[in-house]
Amino acid sequence: MGRIGSAHGLKGEVRIQSFTEDPLALADYGPLATNKPGLSVTILSARTSTNVLIAMIEGVNDRTAAEKLNGVELYLDRASLPETEDEDDFYHADLIGLEARLDSGAVLGEVIAVPNFGAGDLIEIRDPRSGDTYLYPFTRKVVPEIHLKAGYLVIEVPIEAEPGDEEPD
Repeated sequence: MGRIGSAHGLKGEVRIQSFTEDPLALADYGPLATNKPGLSVTILSARTSTNVLIAMIEGVNDRTAAEKLNGVELYLDRASLPETEDEDDFYHADLIGLEARLDSGAVLGEVIAVPNFGAGDLIEIRDPRSGDTYLYPFTRKVVPEIHLKAGYLVIEVPIEAEPGDEEPD
């Protein structure tokens, strides 16, 4: 759902990179699980600033406590999210486990992640035969069809990135 960044000011506020469509909605989900065992956080208040949220976290009252949260990832159980209204709408979590196929029907593998390293969403596919993973841009051109109920999506592999191609020496 998001990632806590650096402290903001002296009173315990933190910067949060929100991965929600509406960044302020992150504060409405209630307690959020984290990647730190035993730690959950509740956002008491939040406001937007340029490209991040500035938020007060329950129990964090000074800069030192805020700095300890830097890098903490925020999660919410999928069942707690509202259902999507349109068949073209989905959560990234819904894609994990889908079979990835070519337009011909040939199976490339399984979707194992939808990472974003700062330049846009990617879709990561694991080849079941070799165990190798491949990253593709998660765009409508590369992923033109998503069939959640049928359990698969279609990948149009860019010519320069076909699985099995070796890097030239």
